Amino acid sequence: MPGYVINGRKTLTGRVKISGAKNSALKIMAAAILADGLVTLRNVPDIEDVNTMVEVLRTLNVRLDFDKNNNILEIDPSMINSYEAPYELVRKMRASVLVAGPLLTKFGKVKVAIPGGCNIGARQIDIHLKGFEELGAKNYIEHGYINCSADIKKIKTSGKANLKGAIINLDFPSRGATENLMMAAVMAEGHTVINNAACEKEIVDLANFLSTLGAEIEGGGTDSIKITGVSKLGSGSTDYTIMPDSIEAGTFIAAAALCGKKVEVQDAVWNNIEIFCQKIKEIGIDISPAGGRTVVVSRPKKVLKPVNISTLPYPGFPTDLQPVIAVLLSVVPGLSIITENVFENRFMYVEELNRMGANIKIDGHHAVINGVKMLSGAPVKAFDLRAGAAMVLAGLVAEGTTEVYDIQHIQRGYENFHSKLRVLGADISVV
Repeated sequence: MPGYVINGRKTLTGRVKISGAKNSALKIMAAAILADGLVTLRNVPDIEDVNTMVEVLRTLNVRLDFDKNNNILEIDPSMINSYEAPYELVRKMRASVLVAGPLLTKFGKVKVAIPGGCNIGARQIDIHLKGFEELGAKNYIEHGYINCSADIKKIKTSGKANLKGAIINLDFPSRGATENLMMAAVMAEGHTVINNAACEKEIVDLANFLSTLGAEIEGGGTDSIKITGVSKLGSGSTDYTIMPDSIEAGTFIAAAALCGKKVEVQDAVWNNIEIFCQKIKEIGIDISPAGGRTVVVSRPKKVLKPVNISTLPYPGFPTDLQPVIAVLLSVVPGLSIITENVFENRFMYVEELNRMGANIKIDGHHAVINGVKMLSGAPVKAFDLRAGAAMVLAGLVAEGTTEVYDIQHIQRGYENFHSKLRVLGADISVV
């Protein structure tokens, strides 16, 4: 397995460009199943999760052409002939379950393996299935597969399932459930309202893409999404550009806050991660927007201040950026407390960070951080995608050499991560 070797305490400076959003690209790729014509997606990141989704769609007989040099993905779903997503692919990535909504609409039934992904806690699919039932589907789980079906006798002559619009009240503002139900409802008969919906900007991106195909959606990005079913989507060619990745932007902002002289993070939309940027500013880092899509970060010489953070669904502090800000707080003098309210296993990285000299104690869903003067390099493991990025950032600020293992988790979600860091002046290589 490859790993990163990092010689720490190098000053970062210059410009870095953020890639397309992983959490948008995957869902929009799934949504492309609904189109009748060719779909061209731009700004698609060349990451392992996208490559896995490409393979998932190919097993359904969707034709794809991925120009990785230009980040352009062409999707032709006109020959799709399968409603089953196999275990060997879905186990790699939980976002694969998002083909369920489009396939249920397309075929009136779907069979998809119970998803895998990062081991950061329970992310139940019950909310998805309950929503499908509200739309008129029947669900059961057997032999590790989720099976959903509409009443096959009621399949319309158009070929789509006879799902019925409904008022769906989500128990939790789950992003995945919101997205899956949006895709299932866009061709359901009548009107659908999804209440307590997730509000992330990626939801807006998916709603915009579906609207480009011809869907009728209102309220994307609010807690109440209204959908009027249509009979057909994407009859002609569709061209759409994926939004920038807010979590990647936050990761590079955190790296610049740790050891940056002056770093311009391009394609970073301040409004999409404003609460994160405000916490970085509260710590004492110089950070400001420069235009609509650039954030400028530099670390001042003054003493930084500890802060308290609680993760919450958007627009609260993003759980995906909790590990990287913990690295920053680990070298900020004083006591900081992070409260994790989304995933119960999100603190798996703490033991590795403590091996590098951090002083962090876990108390239930709280991490109590006593800032230390310096971290020291050590061999560490990337337990999941965001924890892996955090360990890389710890290596950047640590004295000596850090070796990060199991970087396949990092490669699932960051495009050319080490290359971008090297452009900024980091001493990092793959071995």
